[in-house]
Amino acid sequence: MAAERAAGAKGGGALPERIALDQPVSRPHVVTDAVLRALAGTGDARLRGISQAITVHLHDFIRETGLTRDELDIGLAFLNAVGQATTATHNEAILLADVFGLTTLACHGEEERAGDEALLGPFWRMHSPVTPNGGSIVRSATPGQPLSVAGRLVDIDGRPIPDVEVDVWQASPCGLYENQDAEQAEMNLRGKFRTDGDGVFAFESVMPAGYPVPTHGPVGRLLERQGRHPFRPAHIHFLAWKSGYRTLITQIFVQDDEHLGSDVVFGVNDNLVGTYERSGDGDGARFSLMRTFTMHAGESRLPHPPID
Repeated sequence: MAAERAAGAKGGGALPERIALDQPVSRPHVVTDAVLRALAGTGDARLRGISQAITVHLHDFIRETGLTRDELDIGLAFLNAVGQATTATHNEAILLADVFGLTTLACHGEEERAGDEALLGPFWRMHSPVTPNGGSIVRSATPGQPLSVAGRLVDIDGRPIPDVEVDVWQASPCGLYENQDAEQAEMNLRGKFRTDGDGVFAFESVMPAGYPVPTHGPVGRLLERQGRHPFRPAHIHFLAWKSGYRTLITQIFVQDDEHLGSDVVFGVNDNLVGTYERSGDGDGARFSLMRTFTMHAGESRLPHPPID
């Protein structure tokens, strides 16, 4: 029965009429059918299908786990706490989706795990400073080993794409993004670039470090109860946008980070691990990263910023 209901919900079509809407609700499967019947009149087909599917899965979850009313109340209090912990500079809801792998799965699905796409994360800001190619995104004193980055945007046939707007952002070597750290200047380690005629952009920065996701809220307490560490491997974020192309959101991870195999938000795949090459020793050591990104033709739209 559940499979039949799920199939109907997936298609967004009408579900079999099993009971009258005014029939008394007395058995678990009758509750589910009553809700599905109530949702069947939703005018938007996509909203109808999603509403029906989530009803089926949530109701089956309660049956499979034997969830009690007290446990449901605990879960609802947790969701309330997630909302209360979300502010203009911190998005606890996105963090919750991230640590359950939902964001990564929604980005590209299981079949595309070898692709360039990655989750946006909770720290992208819309209006990072426009910076000339080759310029630095280090905007305040930021101790760390110097890093030179060169990127190239190409289409699926390998042809360069000029005039692509490329947003970059990263955590500092202390493991904090600038909006988390009063010691960093506004928009430190963030910048917006445009590719040249060869599809190339470049900038100067410092090597990123791995860091823990924010643990001050309910999601942090949940990770602790689950016995999980909160760390992400070191990486730099890239968002590439141009009209006529599908917006590319990705991250490039440092190849020797200890948490590559246990990213708390499940965002790593082999294709996203970069080669950060070292030259020099001691205080004279510096790093470089060169990377080619592929963009596909499609709808060009920017995501909603998770923080102001």
